Parts: sequence; C-alpha cells; structure tokens
Amino acid sequence: MNDNDTPREDAAKEEELKGVPEEFLEDSDNAQDESGEGSDQVAEALEALRNDLETAKQDVLYARAETQNVRRRAEKDVADARNYAATGFARDVLSVWDNLSRAVGAIPDSLREDEKMKGLVAGIEATQRELEKVFKQHGITRIASQGMPLDPNQHQAMMEVPSDEHEPGTIVQEMQSGWMIKDRLLRPAMVGVAKKPD
Repeated sequence: MNDNDTPREDAAKEEELKGVPEEFLEDSDNAQDESGEGSDQVAEALEALRNDLETAKQDVLYARAETQNVRRRAEKDVADARNYAATGFARDVLSVWDNLSRAVGAIPDSLREDEKMKGLVAGIEATQRELEKVFKQHGITRIASQGMPLDPNQHQAMMEVPSDEHEPGTIVQEMQSGWMIKDRLLRPAMVGVAKKPD
C-alpha cells in the first residue's frame, strides 16, 4: 500500500460519515478503542433481553394455565347447573311422594280386593310407579336404609330402639325416606337405630 492511498481512504470515510451525529461516531471509535468495554455492554444488554424473554415466556405460561383453569371451572359450573338444577323442585316433589306412599300404605287389603275400588287402587299405585320412573330419569334415587348400618352422610337418626335382634347402630325403622340426586344428598333418611337393651 502506498502513502497516497491512505488520504484517499480517509477522505472516502469522511464522505460516507457526513451527516452522522457526533455521538455515534465517538461511540463507535470508543468501542473500537476500548476493546473490552463495548462487548461487555452488548453482553449485558443481551443478557437483559434474554431475562426479559424468559419472564415473558413464564407470564404466557401462567396466563395459559389460568385460562385453562377458568375454562375447567366454567365447564364444571355448567355441568353442575345442568345436573343439579332440579334440586329445589325435587325437594318439593318429595313431599308429594311421601303423601302418595302413605296413601298406598294406608289402603287395607279389603279395599284392594273390592271390585269397585280395584281401579282406584291400581291408579294410585300406577301414579306412584310413574313418579319413581321420573325420579330415576333425573338421577333421583332412594337411599337404602332398612337393615343397613347408620351412615351419618345419608341417614339422620331420630331415635334409638332397644333390640336384641339387631347389632347396635343398625337401622331398624325408617320414618321418612332419604333421597340422592346424582351423587349429592337431596334429603337424609330419618331413621330409628338399634341399641342394646338396658
């Protein structure tokens, strides 16, 4: 390279850099002059950007998880509303069931055999069967109690009955039937429980 080329190159550089603000020119010169300091600043900036990116990724993951949880809760609420919407109505209809059961239980055998009353008795019993069928269609089932051990989640002990024939804690009498709607208690069975005689 001869000496004449150097001034030409400098002149070409100056021509290219015309209009560039001074602070940018000084920074680039400093970055080249102080060979470690500029690369340290770039590394720090790059590390800060990586940290920001990692934080943003975590935030997105948390937001997705929260959205999924909200969606699951909403689906569960909708399913519960669908499954248990009739709970209040079912409780009210249970009193109709109780009265109908008492009516069927109160019919003496003589009336069941009487030709004039057979139709009435058959109609009442058919109404009771139809009500049972509708209950089953809506997931309303009767709780078994007679002869079963007392389950405080399904039975409500109303009295104790002294008995030698049954184990203590066994249900020997049902005063009011208990009912479930799907897997929830609609009404506990009111029962009498055996105890050891005094």
